[in-house]
Amino acid sequence: MPMCTGQLLKNSVCLMTLIGVLTPAAGTRAQTAHTADRSIAPAWVRDAVFYQIFPERFANGDTTNDPPGTQRWGGTPTNGNFFGGDLRGIINHLDYVASLGVNALYLNPVFASPSNHKYNTSDYLKIDPAFGDEKTFRELVDSCHARGIRIMLDGVFNHTGVDFFAFADLRKNGARSKYRGWYNIRSFPVGPESAPNYECWWGIGSLPKLMTGNPDVRRYLFDVTRHWLEAGIDGWRLDVPNEIPHEFWKEWRRLVKSVNPDAYILGEIWDDGTPWLGGDEFDAVMNYRFRSSCIDFFAAGRSTVSGFDSSLARVRRDYGSDLTFSQFNLLGSHDTERFLTLCGGDVPLWKLAVLFQMTYPGAPCLYYGDEIGMTGGKDPWCRAPMVWDPPRQDAGMLAFTRAAIALRRDHAVLRRGSFAPVIVDDPARVYACVREDASHAALVILNRSGIPASVAISRAHIPAVRAWRQLWPSAGAPAGDTLTVPPVSGVVLEGEK
Repeated sequence: MPMCTGQLLKNSVCLMTLIGVLTPAAGTRAQTAHTADRSIAPAWVRDAVFYQIFPERFANGDTTNDPPGTQRWGGTPTNGNFFGGDLRGIINHLDYVASLGVNALYLNPVFASPSNHKYNTSDYLKIDPAFGDEKTFRELVDSCHARGIRIMLDGVFNHTGVDFFAFADLRKNGARSKYRGWYNIRSFPVGPESAPNYECWWGIGSLPKLMTGNPDVRRYLFDVTRHWLEAGIDGWRLDVPNEIPHEFWKEWRRLVKSVNPDAYILGEIWDDGTPWLGGDEFDAVMNYRFRSSCIDFFAAGRSTVSGFDSSLARVRRDYGSDLTFSQFNLLGSHDTERFLTLCGGDVPLWKLAVLFQMTYPGAPCLYYGDEIGMTGGKDPWCRAPMVWDPPRQDAGMLAFTRAAIALRRDHAVLRRGSFAPVIVDDPARVYACVREDASHAALVILNRSGIPASVAISRAHIPAVRAWRQLWPSAGAPAGDTLTVPPVSGVVLEGEK
C-alpha cells in the first residue's frame, strides 16, 4: 500500500490510498454510486424513519380493557402473559414518539386475537378489545397524521386463528361447512390443535393456513385490506408472504394502489427479496440482510471491513438503485434479539451501528425501547414491557438516538443522496462512504477499532466541494485535511458543491 502524504498514526488511512482497496464487486465510485432515480415505492419512504411498536408491551393507557390475569407492568415476559398495552397507551405517548424524530410507525397486529402477539387472528375487521375499538384506532391514526407520522399495520393473511369464523364453522359443521374450501382439511372431523389434521403454519395447530387461491378467501382478504386503507393507514407490513403465491400478491397490490397509491407495501422476507420486487408485488422487504451485515461487523466483530462492504454491496447489487432507497433497514424486531444484547451490552458499538443505519440508503427502523437501552434475547425476551421510569432508562442512548435521527432528517443528502464506499481498510477497521446529491456531499467515516484513526481527506477522490464542515459529532466546525476519529465512533462531514 503506498504511503499517504503527511505524518499519520500507525493505524492511519487515507482516501487516496484506499480507493484501490475497494472490494472487486464494488468497483469504482462511478460504478457503485446508487442513486434514487426511480422507485416503485412511494416517494415519502425515502424520507421515513420508522419506529416499531409491539402494542401489548408499549404502554397501558386504559386499564378497563385489560385482559383477565393482566400482570404488573414491567414484569417478566412470557409467550402467553399480558401486561395491558393498548392503543390508548400509544396515543398517550405519541409526543414521546414524535420527540424521537421518527415520522412513521409500524405496529404489530392489532386485530382481534386471543394471544398477546395477535398473529392468530379471530376477526380481521375488529380491533382487539384489549387494545380498544375502531374509534380508538381512528383517533390513533388521526393523532399520528396530525404530528406528521404515518402508520403501517401488520397484515397476517397466510393463516388465521382457530377462533376465526370460517375455521370455527368447519369445526362445528365438518364436511358440510360452506367454508370447507377456505382451508386444507385432510380428514373430518377437524382435529385438535395438538394434533392438527389440516395444513397450518409450520405445523402449529393454532395457526391454520388459509387457501388464498380460493376466490371467497381472496375476496374476504381484499375487503379487509380495503377497509383498513379507507380507515387511513399508510401501509401494510406482510407476515410470512413467501408462503402465499405470487399471483395473490400481484392482484393484492393492484387493489392497494387503487385505494391509496401512496401506501407502502413491505414484505417480511428474511433473505433475498428480489422475486417479490419486480414492481408488481412489494415496494420493499424487511432488510434482514442489512441487519446480518451489521451484526457481523458492529456487534460480533467477526467481519472484516471488506467483508462488511462486500455484503452490503451484494444487497445493493441485487436490488439495484431503484429499490435500495425504499428497503426497510432494521437492527432488531419482535422476532430477534435486541441489538444491544448482541453487542454484549457495549453501548459504543450500538451507537456506531445506529449512526451507520441513519446515514445509509433505505428507511431505518428503530424497535421500541432500543433507544433507552432495553436488552433481551429472542421471543419472548425481546418483547418486554417498555421501560417508562426515567431512572431506568439510558439517557445517553436516548439523546444519541434523537441526535442521529435529527442528523438524517436535517440533511437530505443522507436520505436521498447516492452512495459509494471510499474507505475500506481492514487493518485499521475503518469504513467510509460518500453520499452525494446535486448540491451537497456527505462523508461518513466509521472507526470500528479500539484505537484512534487518523484519516487524511484527499479531494481527488471525493466530490468537489467548497469546504468541508463537520456535522457529527459536533456541528459547524470546519474540517481540515486530516481527521482523528476516536475509537468505536464516527464522524460525518458535509460540503456544498
